[in-house]
Amino acid sequence: MYTIGEISKMFNLSIPTLRYYDKEGLLLNLERDKSGIRKFSEQNIEALRLIECLKIAGMQIKDIKEFIGWCSLGDETISKRKAMFLKQKENIELQIKELEKALSMIKFKCWYYEEAEKDGSEKRVKNINHNNLPDNIKKLYENAHKK
Repeated sequence: MYTIGEISKMFNLSIPTLRYYDKEGLLLNLERDKSGIRKFSEQNIEALRLIECLKIAGMQIKDIKEFIGWCSLGDETISKRKAMFLKQKENIELQIKELEKALSMIKFKCWYYEEAEKDGSEKRVKNINHNNLPDNIKKLYENAHKK
């Protein structure tokens, strides 16, 4: 069993955030000792890992709470839970594509400004037709400009 302080450090979450999760019912079966101090089990730690994952995936606390509720209902909600994860998977895959596009633009601009810095001016690099870029840079440019 772990204290709230230990969990706070383990997950880099504030103690008030952990208390909020508990108050919202996100941490099922969270035990307390005789003096009311929260004691986190391995099951609670796994729940926190999932909560943090879902938050990173863009889920709101109210939706995570709904998921936790489904879990407590048992096997009758397996299909709902699976559908939720499939939707989150699609969302993350879309985010990854958007981030890859953004990264391509950033890498292209790094190359652009390296070239401009070498020349002491943007003039030459600004006038390069994108078809005449080096292959690896052309790929970045094209990926950054995909619709």
